[in-house]
Amino acid sequence: MSRIKEKFAELEAKNEKALIAYIMAGFPNDKSTLAAVRGLIKGGVDIIELGFPFSDPLADGPVIQNASTVSLEKGTKIDSFFNLVEKIRKETSIPIILMTYTNILYGRGYDKFISDAKKVGIDGFILPDMSIEESKEYVEASKDKTDTVFLISPNTTKTRIRKIAKVSSGFLYLVAVFGTTGVKTEIKNYTLKAIKEVKGQTGGKIPVGVGFGVSTPDDVKKYVKAGADSVIVGSAYLKLIEKTSYDQIERKITSFTKRLKKPTRL
Repeated sequence: MSRIKEKFAELEAKNEKALIAYIMAGFPNDKSTLAAVRGLIKGGVDIIELGFPFSDPLADGPVIQNASTVSLEKGTKIDSFFNLVEKIRKETSIPIILMTYTNILYGRGYDKFISDAKKVGIDGFILPDMSIEESKEYVEASKDKTDTVFLISPNTTKTRIRKIAKVSSGFLYLVAVFGTTGVKTEIKNYTLKAIKEVKGQTGGKIPVGVGFGVSTPDDVKKYVKAGADSVIVGSAYLKLIEKTSYDQIERKITSFTKRLKKPTRL
């Protein structure tokens, strides 16, 4: 059983839902990333989604796009990213998901990239631009190594939800709003309805996580109440990191994470 699946089983036994935090590797530098990770762990986060920068992040809003640009300008490369993950692994066994885009893996070859990522401690992948129609090679390369987290939206058809759920492992990522990440709007009724419908279509066989636009403990509370198994917070963390001095990052991230985690304890 993967670390991600073990974490969801552990939380279910405690009647808790998962808090998943997204941060961008190398933003604004590796030292700050490590400080943020320590803050996330101290704050009680359940899973860390670690972004690797991409030059054309189509699914991301301005906050994550900016973080990606800064990280690239600071020289973040695959090997330096893997070195960073190795440093994190020396301090924690918390599940880590790599969020990036398909070309990053394709360029090195799915088998090699996934094997290298597994060696340093990556537990799963989120590739927003990976469609199920083109995923066979990627899914086969990941089998018995890492989890493959696929995205669905509130208007994904029932038939397609079932198809995506079959190739997904770890959890299924429900995009809360139409559009890119980081755009804060009020919680939509169509999203709350979609959570129930997706869980009905999957029959509880895979956890359902909700992300995009989540930034407050009240957001987390509402999605958990609607039935989400996990809630993903990203842009809010990056905004906090951007405006915080290095010596305060760990403390500020710890405090924010504790507030977000509280509503997941039922």
